[in-house]
Amino acid sequence: MSYTALYRKFRPNTFAGVIGQEHIVKTLKNQIKTGRVSHAYLFCGTRGTGKTSTAKIFSRAINCLSPTQEGEPCNECALCRDILQGRSMNVMEIDAASNNSVDNVREIREEVKYPPTEGYYKVYIIDEVHMLSNSAFNALLKTLEEPPAHVIFILATTDPQKVPATILSRCQRFDFRRITTEDIAKTLMGYLAEEGQHITPEAVRYVAQLGDGSMRDSLSILDQCLAFYSGEQVTLEMVLDVMGAVDQTVLFEMTKALGKKDSHRVMELVEEMLLSGRDIKQFVSEYLTHLRNFLMVVTIGDAAAVLDLSGESLERLKGCGAFLSPQEAIFFIERFSYLQSDMRYSANERILLEVELLRLCSPWTQTDVTALAARIAGLERQVAQGVKVQVQPSEGKAEKQERPKPKKKPPALPEDRKKLKEEWPLLRNEVEDPILKSQLKQIELAFKEDDCVYLVCAYAALADMLHKNMEKIEALIEKAMGKAFELRTVSKEEYDRWYEATYGKAEDRAKDAEFASLLGSYFPGADFEE
Repeated sequence: MSYTALYRKFRPNTFAGVIGQEHIVKTLKNQIKTGRVSHAYLFCGTRGTGKTSTAKIFSRAINCLSPTQEGEPCNECALCRDILQGRSMNVMEIDAASNNSVDNVREIREEVKYPPTEGYYKVYIIDEVHMLSNSAFNALLKTLEEPPAHVIFILATTDPQKVPATILSRCQRFDFRRITTEDIAKTLMGYLAEEGQHITPEAVRYVAQLGDGSMRDSLSILDQCLAFYSGEQVTLEMVLDVMGAVDQTVLFEMTKALGKKDSHRVMELVEEMLLSGRDIKQFVSEYLTHLRNFLMVVTIGDAAAVLDLSGESLERLKGCGAFLSPQEAIFFIERFSYLQSDMRYSANERILLEVELLRLCSPWTQTDVTALAARIAGLERQVAQGVKVQVQPSEGKAEKQERPKPKKKPPALPEDRKKLKEEWPLLRNEVEDPILKSQLKQIELAFKEDDCVYLVCAYAALADMLHKNMEKIEALIEKAMGKAFELRTVSKEEYDRWYEATYGKAEDRAKDAEFASLLGSYFPGADFEE
């Protein structure tokens, strides 16, 4: 006789056998007892939470010839037996992943016209309904909204976001929850007792955790472990060997090594893990869960209400606070999440893991805000523990450079030069020669520390042009000011170089002036040396 997998053998046949979905079971049973059965249902939830099993139980309960007072199917009448054995024409289970076209929906529309040959209802269970095409959904709309009185649709999906709103609005939606580790472990122990198999409670609990809220996944893992160690008592170490998973001790040791930035110990742990045949991807996945649990423990007062862990595990997680801060845990979760994503496309997962671990042991390689916050939190944790923190000098540290001496300020102009500079725009407009007047408009007056007046030309060639008219310019200035000045020409580029070398850049002078003004506001009357 062929072997039946555990997840098929222990598929629930009554509502009482559905684990962890009491809110849905109670509603459906009350609808059956009161005769308020809807025409369309949408069962949503992750894999292995009982969507299809509940749909089949419901289809038997509404067609059962002698249902119990609690709304359960008897599973003994002819109709129940036919449905259980898949012979009934009243219950059609359709896989929408392979029957997702408009033609498949048209067949359903034609079939619903005919009443059931026996029983009360024709039930269409459409699994993975989100895989239907848009045209198929549109073809199903009218039939789903107003089907014949003898037809019930049960749509099951793991991705309700892909189901059109027009479909959702025509169904009663039931969201199946992830099954808790405690409920899965308790159920597995009951199944093992029926099978006469021996497995330690620690191993059962770990199998339940690996199921991640899915009863079917947990049963498949358990089936694999029992087949590998046939006739033996299965222990936690055996489950770890079969799954390529790591012992929880490795997770705590890794946290301690990363907290201490002990790269040598980190590499030793990786080597030990690989020599024992553990899977790298499984380690990264479990370490992410470990960091998440630690973050919950140190940030939430009553973590036991959130985490499905034993008291001993919670205490061990609290102990990790001596080696890791919440900020560091957040940063590690971010880094390992990226690592988990990168591993999907890598041929050498070990190198990626080792490089990432070494990077986490060398905080100077990280410069983003999250990394800096984690580094500061780690230093604060060490200081609080009384550990002396030594700051490592950076390589090739530059020698201390002396601050350059500030440039001196330009001297104040005498009254005659100041007056000449102010009246220069008016003087050059009085020139009658249009060519000379045009040239003088490109001239600005400037002064150095000698007694000369410098005609700053916009370009070098202009200085040569002015030499032939220098007498006219001197006469113009002497007539207006009543005093003779010695005039010299200089290009603007040349004058700017001299000025910057003598008095500094304009922005530096502005900063010095702002600083002096600020000090003056705090210390009025004080004399600041240049």
